[in-house]
Amino acid sequence: MNYKVSHPTKIINCEISLPPSKSISNRLLIIKSLCKEKIKIKNLSNSNDTQTLANALISNNKIIDINNAGTSFRFLTSFLSLQKNKEFILTGSNRIKERPIKELVVVLRKMGAKIEYIEREGFAPLKILGTKIIGGYIQIDGSISSQFITAILLIAPNLDDGIELEITGEVVSKSYILMTLKLMNEFGIKWTWNDNIIKIKKQNYIAKQYTVEADWSCASFWLQIAALTEKCNIKLLGLYQESIQGDRKVIDIFKNFGVSSIFKNEKLILTKKKKQTTPLEINLIETPDLYQPIKCTLFARNINLTLSGTQTLKNKETNRINAIKKETKKLNTDKIIDTYNDHRMAMSFAPMCLVFEELQINNTEVVNKSYPNFWCDLITAGFIISPLSD
Repeated sequence: MNYKVSHPTKIINCEISLPPSKSISNRLLIIKSLCKEKIKIKNLSNSNDTQTLANALISNNKIIDINNAGTSFRFLTSFLSLQKNKEFILTGSNRIKERPIKELVVVLRKMGAKIEYIEREGFAPLKILGTKIIGGYIQIDGSISSQFITAILLIAPNLDDGIELEITGEVVSKSYILMTLKLMNEFGIKWTWNDNIIKIKKQNYIAKQYTVEADWSCASFWLQIAALTEKCNIKLLGLYQESIQGDRKVIDIFKNFGVSSIFKNEKLILTKKKKQTTPLEINLIETPDLYQPIKCTLFARNINLTLSGTQTLKNKETNRINAIKKETKKLNTDKIIDTYNDHRMAMSFAPMCLVFEELQINNTEVVNKSYPNFWCDLITAGFIISPLSD
């Protein structure tokens, strides 16, 4: 489905219940599956990615197709390797078959995992024969994907030798690794992280009830909307002020673009402020998912600054740097935006109608990957969404 998107007044007053965090939900599902007792998760994400992972974890099928869910693919590569005497074919979309998995497979093999490549060396699909994994001391390159590290950390307490994980190179998305460790700690797991070594001994996850907080990555598009409005009073529900999500930094970043953020009565209230100062550089090495809403805001506001720490973006749902460059060029011409099967492309370009008038966003269903209610929430905020036939 393609949508025409516009906003008649450029003034926004609304109250939005943000979706639960996909990143937290996906980690909790793995922890729940590894725990010997029953864990109850409240407010689990209803995103496609999370539902795909949830279904895969209870499936009796040998072939597991996770479609376009990269996080799920990485977490399952590690998790399924533990399922003794069971054989799996783990596959996904064409894009999944282009995204890196080799570094994780190499490390898991060193730990005793039995994993084979079915088509192309270093890429999905994988044949996994569940077996006993040893653990102990291993090294992993931290510059490729924090999800590789998380995939190993989540299974570490179930390994006889635990794990002593040395991270080499520059660590990307460190905040996501910390999120994993903090969640594990919530379920009784003790760990240490000194310098570049994370140690986790063999121990049991302890069951408890856990409520998933709202998604700060999804909140970023509302801060972008606030930055592009003439005037706004946007109330966002469900966010934690003291969040374990690294993308909470988005409120500090968008202060630079005239957005005031205040927590009041468990709501994040966004308004415009007149005073703003623009830095010369913003480093996104820990928060790469914020790249698209920030880059689109900079383009719309004609602000020049350097965004660094973006080296992992070429391996996301699409090459996000190239995709943004290509689609922003259209904003002064045909205004028909392609989304490249990337949910964040759709959600970062829709707010651009506040500056560039009516836009056409193609393949709008991609938002289901993380924020299924996005278009309905835009309507609540006064946007006009007109469906078109493909």
